[in-house]
Amino acid sequence: MISQSIDARGLNCPIPVMKAKKGIKGLQTGQILEILSSDPGSARDFDALCRSTGDKLLSSDNQDDGSYRFVIEKT
Repeated sequence: MISQSIDARGLNCPIPVMKAKKGIKGLQTGQILEILSSDPGSARDFDALCRSTGDKLLSSDNQDDGSYRFVIEKT
């Protein structure tokens, strides 16, 4: 179940990652953040974010509108 959703479509790097960091910080362990982004570098950025924070990237999907959807669990 998604605990928080952030729509960062139309924003360029590093703004989507900054919004995700802020969102994750407000979650409790086990809660889930969904973030939508249109930045092509997002997959690399969110993978790196999760490696640095220790949080878990549960999924990374391309959407029909050309954007990307990431689901991150706070650990």
